[in-house]
Amino acid sequence: MKPLNPDTAPEPGYETAQTKNGFLALVSKLVFDEKLPVRFMYKTVPEHLNDTGWRMFTGYETEEFLSDEQLNLIPVPLEKICQLDPALPELVQYNAGTVWERTPDSSEWQQVHDFTIPVPRTDVKITNDIEDFLSSRERS
Repeated sequence: MKPLNPDTAPEPGYETAQTKNGFLALVSKLVFDEKLPVRFMYKTVPEHLNDTGWRMFTGYETEEFLSDEQLNLIPVPLEKICQLDPALPELVQYNAGTVWERTPDSSEWQQVHDFTIPVPRTDVKITNDIEDFLSSRERS
């Protein structure tokens, strides 16, 4: 496999040469509650064995809405969400790092190359000081 040049978009076909894992996508609740179509989606590194890494949105989600992922992003079988939109089965073949969008006045998907996919953050404190380690355990 050729290495990617970070300054240019990958060649067509490069983004689909991966092993497929999982069967679930996280989908905005607005797709089901408001019956809105998916208009923005990206694939991140899967978080567990059942996760495909796909995150799908309508484009109408607010910052507040997105801040409560537990409530507002629903795990949905990828097969089910693909049945709602005939364009999705081709797009969900792409690798992690892929981003797609379509405008409300278009049915055509466009690949996006300038979006930074969010990465979950974990605060970790590392210490070699046994006293510091023991005192931090007592505080938790």
